[in-house]
Amino acid sequence: MMIRKLLIANRGEIACRIIRTCREMGISTVAVYSDADARALHVERADEAIDLGASPAPESYLNIEKLIAAAKRAGADAIHPGYGFLAENARFAQAVLEAGLIFVGPPPSAIQAMGSKRGAKLMLKGIPVVPGYLGDDQSDARLAAEAPIGFPVMVKASAGGGGKGMRQVQTPDELPAALEAARREALQAFGDDTLLLEKVVHNPRHVEVQIFGDQHGNVIALGERECTIQRRHQKIIEETPSTALTPDLRAHMFEAARSIGTQLGYYSAGTVEFLVDDRKNFYFMEVNTRLQVEHPITEETTGFDLVRWQIMVAEGFPLPDMDVYPAGHAIEVRIYAEDPANEFLPSTGRILRWREPTDVRVDSGVRTGDDVTVYYDPMLAKVVAYGEHREGAIRRLDHALRELQLLGVRHNIAFLRRVLTHPDHMAGNITTTFIGDHPELFAPDEPLPAAALAAAALARFQPMPSASNTDPIGGQHWRNNPNRPIRERFKHEGLEYEVYLMPLGGDRCTAQINGQTYDVRVWSRINGGQDITLSLDGHRQTVTVVPGDGGTWWVHLDGRSAALTWLSPLPESKRAAEAAGSLHAPMPGQIRAVNVQVGQQVGEGDTLVILEAMKMEHRIKAPYAGAVAAVYYQVGQSVPVDAVLLELRPLE
Repeated sequence: MMIRKLLIANRGEIACRIIRTCREMGISTVAVYSDADARALHVERADEAIDLGASPAPESYLNIEKLIAAAKRAGADAIHPGYGFLAENARFAQAVLEAGLIFVGPPPSAIQAMGSKRGAKLMLKGIPVVPGYLGDDQSDARLAAEAPIGFPVMVKASAGGGGKGMRQVQTPDELPAALEAARREALQAFGDDTLLLEKVVHNPRHVEVQIFGDQHGNVIALGERECTIQRRHQKIIEETPSTALTPDLRAHMFEAARSIGTQLGYYSAGTVEFLVDDRKNFYFMEVNTRLQVEHPITEETTGFDLVRWQIMVAEGFPLPDMDVYPAGHAIEVRIYAEDPANEFLPSTGRILRWREPTDVRVDSGVRTGDDVTVYYDPMLAKVVAYGEHREGAIRRLDHALRELQLLGVRHNIAFLRRVLTHPDHMAGNITTTFIGDHPELFAPDEPLPAAALAAAALARFQPMPSASNTDPIGGQHWRNNPNRPIRERFKHEGLEYEVYLMPLGGDRCTAQINGQTYDVRVWSRINGGQDITLSLDGHRQTVTVVPGDGGTWWVHLDGRSAALTWLSPLPESKRAAEAAGSLHAPMPGQIRAVNVQVGQQVGEGDTLVILEAMKMEHRIKAPYAGAVAAVYYQVGQSVPVDAVLLELRPLE
């Protein structure tokens, strides 16, 4: 059957990416959206869109009945699930078929078989697996009794992925608490709290094989992807080919992956994930029965459009009769709205500036003015670079990240650049614990460059460029007070900066920044005054300055973004002083645990409250040793962003 109209049961960058291929193939697209996504980019780019209602995913993107009804209402022939949400839900795939629609993905039987990590390992034959507990008895005592496979062990959600419901346990005493937390998180994320235990593989690499099958019994491998660089057990950097594989090891892993696909009667895109230890042994982990987030690097090295292949296989076409020889090297990073310095806590807010680099591939689902909400995963985009060799691909990617501008929310771009250019990463000396093993990646940034501070100070007094090129910089301030300096104070990451600007006439001034004097010349201001080209002592640079909320000024210079807080010359308010002892909710969520009571003394780093938000548990920890003065919320209560959760007073 020919697909003429396709509904995409997803959102964000993957929806935009599928729309792009459909447009090239002449297929009309139908987007779906929740209240939070009513003005989202994927809605704008689709040919038409259907409103699913309330923002929480269970009431919109996870509602099977609403999605089927939307497809029928729009007259769609087929549904593409993207990844995440219902992409690996066998019940959804079956419902699509029973509605007389084409499901652009694997058969429901394969999704069902691989939906449980435990079930997959019991079912597949002749495939090496990590030793562990796969039994039916899920009591904590039973799981703990099976721990003689040796500690440390990895607790995993059987139905899960993306690091949710996963804990590494070092000693038997830690196991009960880890099991409880993993069950709670798995149930919330997947509706299934079944767990399994695996022996921890030492110095592991995470390597996956892209398989593709058609409905005529053909299964091929399209190369491997190295996914070893992870945080919270979730990938943030992927590349192909892997630096860990020898030709012989690669051949054996491809053979195992194809065997798995054949045993499943698999068709469409799928990924077989393996762990590779430091002795070049490999172990099967799971099959992701969908298109992967990191599929672009396979496309870059093969030249194939995997979404196009998915659609053609769904229509019944056989796979191309050809050998696949990936060429060159491709590497991808995931751009998240999160704070690496604060345990990668997700960040919410309005994107005040989004500007993509032009010389690499960017798969994104956001633009300037979009809101990053608490309802969905905080991944915003993927940046992919290709080169003839690995070093060239890394260099191109690092340069692209230097140019990428994301202002308005905290993000991981600078952190990704530090990982990419770390000597051990450059040499290919990586394991899945790479980030935790290199605390230097979290070292505080250098003080802000003087050019960024000078530009922010000027922008505060002249937010829009003058209509006349002859008007002096400094706006009305220096027109009305020609000899009065501009004095500004900013704070960033605990450091305070003082900026004094004195006019010299026209486009020049002098700047004293934290005691050092510079000769400043402003050359141009474009894009509504947000891009300021200026020189300090002859060093010419362009600084982006965008005003935010609450006296915040976002700046971007030389690949670095920062939110400067303007400090009023007036004395600090009593409320601000009192708030120093308060611990606030970093985002809306639900209280899952309160570990302290009023009067209790705690040490620095102790976990006080566990907050669940964005499908993950976030631990609110004591910033210093103190005594709990007040507790304002209890388990089960919902809290808004910035709510005061408790009061902590330092010990005398």
